[in-house]
Amino acid sequence: MNRRRFLQQSLSASVSAPAILSARSPNSMLQVASVGVGGMGGNTMMSVAQHEKVRIVAMCDVDAGALARAREGQASRRRELVAEDGGSRFKDAQTFADYRELISKMGDRIDGVTIGTPDHMHAAIAVAALRAKKPVYLQKPLTHHIHEARVLAAEAKKAGVTTQMGTQGHSSIETSLAVDLIKAGAIGKVKEIICWENKAASWWPKVTERKAAADPIPTGLDWNLWLGVAREVPFLDKAYHPSMWRSWVDFGVGMMGDMGCHYFDVVFACLGLGAPTRVRCLDEGSKGDLYAMRRRLEYSFPGTALTAGDTVKLTWSDGGYPYDAKVVIKPSALTREAPSGIFFVGENGGIFKPHSQRPWLVPDEKFAGFKYPANRPGNHYFNWVDAAMSGGKAVTDFPTYGCPVTEAVLLGVLAERNPGGWIEWDPVAGKVTNQPELNAQLARQYRDGWKVEGLG
Repeated sequence: MNRRRFLQQSLSASVSAPAILSARSPNSMLQVASVGVGGMGGNTMMSVAQHEKVRIVAMCDVDAGALARAREGQASRRRELVAEDGGSRFKDAQTFADYRELISKMGDRIDGVTIGTPDHMHAAIAVAALRAKKPVYLQKPLTHHIHEARVLAAEAKKAGVTTQMGTQGHSSIETSLAVDLIKAGAIGKVKEIICWENKAASWWPKVTERKAAADPIPTGLDWNLWLGVAREVPFLDKAYHPSMWRSWVDFGVGMMGDMGCHYFDVVFACLGLGAPTRVRCLDEGSKGDLYAMRRRLEYSFPGTALTAGDTVKLTWSDGGYPYDAKVVIKPSALTREAPSGIFFVGENGGIFKPHSQRPWLVPDEKFAGFKYPANRPGNHYFNWVDAAMSGGKAVTDFPTYGCPVTEAVLLGVLAERNPGGWIEWDPVAGKVTNQPELNAQLARQYRDGWKVEGLG
């Protein structure tokens, strides 16, 4: 039996009842497998592992070096993740290079899966875990294409397990304070939202031209497994691995995937938004193998009970575009410029929220002496663990929240790749209505050996 057939049959056989015992006994542990353990994937694994009821029983990474560091080096940096004998608490975790093999061999021994890989592999791995009835914590953006987001939502609903989108700021005190201010009507109903992100893209590759001849593949890296569902291209040093993949259309979602998900998460949480009805790119957009180094987008969303009209406008800019200082009012308490932030334009004032910081009511003189509501931060990782152990719903679950946020972000990516006029979106049908030729860009064909039924 060849390897491909073995994996397909094993994955099919692994789809059984959930292995979770935690809800039945307060002393049981959540047995977690982590796919992608370098970079943000490693941070996700270790953040989940800080929960006293979590045991990491399996790790998977296509880079053997990252896998070794996760088991021995990274974990020992945190005292709570060091075993009694001074070694890593993860040293007994089984290791894999191929996530399909992990699920086929460990399916009945794991209770949940964390995923932190390049964007292009998110959907395939998450759907495999969901079809095996495993709770999933998946880093943002949840998917690389809109079709994948719709399938992921359906699979999560069908599986009936706990899911969480990895926008950790959702559970922060800063975001919850912004939500409370909006819902309390501190600035009246919201008329417009302005998002800007002008930090440097640290993930921009040093090599941006593809060539036919491959560079030597680093020792320990399985390039075929790294490519996964994406089309085959030669390995190029300083172009893709380990952290430069985000700017490539094949593998990442650019700045929208990096930061757009965080900003849209805050806006959706504050206003209860649904799917946008149209979006357009206001600059030249991008073409070719790489996303643009900057972009300006405009969205129109249906209004909610918290917005001033039947529709509400959201604008996004990054890469150095300045915000309009006549509209965006900066609080006097902030002496430095905020390179990244969200501004809510309200009927009776505004909210200026720098990224990862507290929101400020402006103008200052209007809100002098205003008593901000008390609030407490949550732990996004622990929220997923606790919900998985109880069989409950996490705060950014896929079907009702995470996938809709992801879809809105990916519509902005679609606009960037097709700049010009409005792209009209039918959220019920999941189709572009005024430029039907763009619907071919909502999905991708997975390469041979990596196809997933119903997904790609």
